[in-house]
Amino acid sequence: MKARVTVTLKTGVLDPQGKAIEGALRSLGITGIAGVRQGKFFEVEVDAADEAAAEATVKAACDRLLANTVVENYRVEIAR
Repeated sequence: MKARVTVTLKTGVLDPQGKAIEGALRSLGITGIAGVRQGKFFEVEVDAADEAAAEATVKAACDRLLANTVVENYRVEIAR
């Protein structure tokens, strides 16, 4: 099975990288974009008996390594 993990900063956490991207877009003459928030995306192969087991395995990986749960949220999607 494949899992897709999206990691984003929690609401209220400052995002200096997002601000830098926003500034760079503006300096390139790209207008109409505001509130840029930067995140991470992972695609992983999971060897599990079923979707529930796959989701549990990926959530454990997120909690222990892929996301800093103090300042980040994550979302897991399992696809066959």
